[in-house]
Amino acid sequence: MASRGTTFDRVLAFALELPGAYKDSPWGESVVKVNKKVFIFLGAGEGTGGMSVKLPDSNAQALMVPGAEPTGYGLGKAGWVTVRFGRGAPPLGILTDWVEESYRTVAPKKLVAQLDEPIRGKNR
Repeated sequence: MASRGTTFDRVLAFALELPGAYKDSPWGESVVKVNKKVFIFLGAGEGTGGMSVKLPDSNAQALMVPGAEPTGYGLGKAGWVTVRFGRGAPPLGILTDWVEESYRTVAPKKLVAQLDEPIRGKNR
């Protein structure tokens, strides 16, 4: 993962490192997909300052973050949470953990299994 740049840049870079992940821009927004399914919404541009991810396990924890809320358009009912970057946001490590949780929720099992394989003698 990139060590420099904005939180937006670092979260996006992390998401794109996941197996089979690719960036798309439907509706003029930045999203990252796997197998044609969105696992992170990043908004209309770098200045949007937040992300939306599907969190079946960490949903309650994420909603305790100041400014976090169930994602609109009915996605919140399906476990999606919108978290703002900046002051009061969780550390980058937690944000990337949530990105990975969302990825694991929507990605095919074959790709998820790659996350658990040893990489150069280390586990992710």
